[in-house]
Amino acid sequence: MKLLINPIDPATCARLRELDDAGRPPVESVDVTGGAPLRCCLTRACPGDRIALVSYAPLTRWAAETGADPGPYDERGPVFLHATPCPGPADGWPATMHTGPRVLRAYDSAGHILGGRLVQPTEAAAGAAELLADPEVAVLHVRAVEFGCFMHEVRRG
Repeated sequence: MKLLINPIDPATCARLRELDDAGRPPVESVDVTGGAPLRCCLTRACPGDRIALVSYAPLTRWAAETGADPGPYDERGPVFLHATPCPGPADGWPATMHTGPRVLRAYDSAGHILGGRLVQPTEAAAGAAELLADPEVAVLHVRAVEFGCFMHEVRRG
């Protein structure tokens, strides 16, 4: 199965750099040591990169596109972006984004959680394909274990 690995799209990033999904301006800083996981390009910041910390609601945006109503499953949380537009991600699974265990969270077409799986970085792409093989799964979120933050979205290709 082909997987579509979706960062936060450039138009949404542009809006989040003005006001985030909580209605606040971004918190900009310089990543002195590098390593912040950037959801605009699915890489890690390099030392000295200007980054923006914003609140992002991935299910809200997916629901607006699909007509779903996630209800209480809708949530928002902190994500890092480049402070200015970047070229976006390379094709394929963003291995540099996944240096530790991840949670794959599966949602149905209404935006309700169907289940999930804890995976190691080397198992993440295969785990995503297995979860998306279930026709009830409409979209998958990859999340950090340590903070629960949204990393990126995965859909069928």
